[in-house]
Amino acid sequence: MKTVEIRPISAEGFAPFGDLIDCTGAPDKIINQGLCGRYHDRAQLAFTTGRAGLSLFNAEPRALPMPLLMVERHPEGSQAFIPMSETGFLVIVAPDAGGAPGQPLAFETQPGQAINFHRGTWHGVLTPLTAPGLFAVVDRIGEGANLEEHWFDTPYQVIRP
Repeated sequence: MKTVEIRPISAEGFAPFGDLIDCTGAPDKIINQGLCGRYHDRAQLAFTTGRAGLSLFNAEPRALPMPLLMVERHPEGSQAFIPMSETGFLVIVAPDAGGAPGQPLAFETQPGQAINFHRGTWHGVLTPLTAPGLFAVVDRIGEGANLEEHWFDTPYQVIRP
């Protein structure tokens, strides 16, 4: 079985697939009578048609090592996952290789980090590693199909190094 080792997430390492959303660095603006730092415009939300919608997902936690059987992508819009608890989660992505996913990569976020998949990025399903698995999700709401799935002929095993 092929393996995928989890690595820590960084803005640079995740950039080909999307945006790492966090509060690193100084805030862009200080608002609310000086009591709140605004980290402005942290994700590139993009939709071909439709509109941005906010949904809540409540996912079951997964255990490691974990089989990776499939990945999916959304050709019509980006998709942001914002945890509603102070825990990290597993993020699986794959580069596009001629319309199919290439070699998958696995990242683990830290508490207080969220991610946004760019439109058309191959990615694994929402994968919390601890409960609760409650996330706010910002993605495209609109007519037409916005989901492609790819099932691997040979599954991968996602492991900690």
